[in-house]
Amino acid sequence: MTAPAPLRFIEMDSPSIAAWSGRLAVIVDEDGRLDAGARRVNAASRQAVARAAASDAFGKLKPGEALEIGWPGGLAARGILVLKLGRKPGVEAARAAGAALARMRGKDPLLLVAGAHKAAGEIAFGLVLRGYGFDVHKTGDAPADPAQISVMVTNPEAVAREAGDQAAVAEGVFFTRDLVNEPANVLTTDDFAARLAAMQELGLEVTILDEEELATLGMRLLLSVGHGSASPSKVVVMEWKGGGEASPLALVGKGVVFDTGGISLKPAAGMEAMTMDMGGAGVVAGVMRTLALRKARANVVGLVGLVENMPSDRATRPGDVVRSMKGDTVEIINTDAEGRLVLADVLWYAQETYRPAGIVDLATLTGAMLVALGHEKAGVFANDDGLAEAFLKAAAAEGEGAWRMPLAPAYDRLLKSRIADMKNVGGRWAGSITAAQFLQRFVKEGTPWVHLDIAGVASRDDAGPLSPPGATGWGVMALNRLVADRYEA
Repeated sequence: MTAPAPLRFIEMDSPSIAAWSGRLAVIVDEDGRLDAGARRVNAASRQAVARAAASDAFGKLKPGEALEIGWPGGLAARGILVLKLGRKPGVEAARAAGAALARMRGKDPLLLVAGAHKAAGEIAFGLVLRGYGFDVHKTGDAPADPAQISVMVTNPEAVAREAGDQAAVAEGVFFTRDLVNEPANVLTTDDFAARLAAMQELGLEVTILDEEELATLGMRLLLSVGHGSASPSKVVVMEWKGGGEASPLALVGKGVVFDTGGISLKPAAGMEAMTMDMGGAGVVAGVMRTLALRKARANVVGLVGLVENMPSDRATRPGDVVRSMKGDTVEIINTDAEGRLVLADVLWYAQETYRPAGIVDLATLTGAMLVALGHEKAGVFANDDGLAEAFLKAAAAEGEGAWRMPLAPAYDRLLKSRIADMKNVGGRWAGSITAAQFLQRFVKEGTPWVHLDIAGVASRDDAGPLSPPGATGWGVMALNRLVADRYEA
């Protein structure tokens, strides 16, 4: 697994500043005023920081941006990054500022001289998150361990306490990014299940259900998706029991390790991106890792359906009728609408087995969601206002974009089938909503449920606020906060 850069908070010390051989960073207020930390670096660099803060270049910077002073006199450092940021930025702005420093520091060790800045911990968290890179499949020299990030503050113990569980969160985010970035010939259903089983060493109870067990349980919808693939379909269950006798929160993830569309074959252009169609399962795995690492005082069960959707002589055909674990029959109109079939059976299994206090499912489910909200926000569908609002609050607090979408009985008519209880698609219009309406049929009355369509936010071609191009890890931070705010004892 890609490891987050090691982070340490240390006391203010001028000799250490002068001897630092990587890059230094200081924080300068938007009006050009230097704080105590910046003044120390300024004195050691023969007033270089003050000159930079008074320059036209600094004046043109937006808050959260930085400029670099190369090879400053009086210091061993190869450069000073002068960050323009107010003294009391919001969490999102502070993390984005840290991400800006991460982009500029490259692979060099970094010493952030933050003094008494209120947002030092959040800036450092942004630095760590944006420092992610996925180069395990590149040949040449072995990838170096991530370079140290040191944050020099007036009260390191207090800042470290405030940073608290962020190391666990960063590791969960990186775990999710690694899973989503992996190619499908590496992250097979077997390999995915093995990586999740390895988290037993963190204290999670992990159970892997194989195809024979899934058939006995009646998970025919899920199995129908994987019929065309040589990779065996699986369901992996991860349990974290930190909350006594309380009913667990269930997190359910779609784990289609590669999606060709099946017999309803996708166009060739862009199909390589379908390695990320297990993004929902990746987020669930990252959240469970985070909860175990920080020893959350809550009961949470993560369930992921792992399949591969391939065309073959065994593959499910358009027009087939398949019975779900619940007992309802589904006419498969389009085999490329497979994620909802996987989720339907796992949702039902989660309720039958764990009687959860609430359910959140995640899936890269519909292209329509990307059309509606782009790469900035996930779609949020819910049958319970309280759980929906709690999630939206958690997502906003962590700077992870989310937007509530409607559910309504009027959309159900689009799922009517002539020969079965329902179709798996509702036609061209309102595609994300009809997908959510389909899933809602597999949620028992009285069970609070939120469906997150993360098709646009799980991975992106350009860099995100806290991530390089590729997998973002969206959702790990928000769901971890949801657990902390709503379910921890």
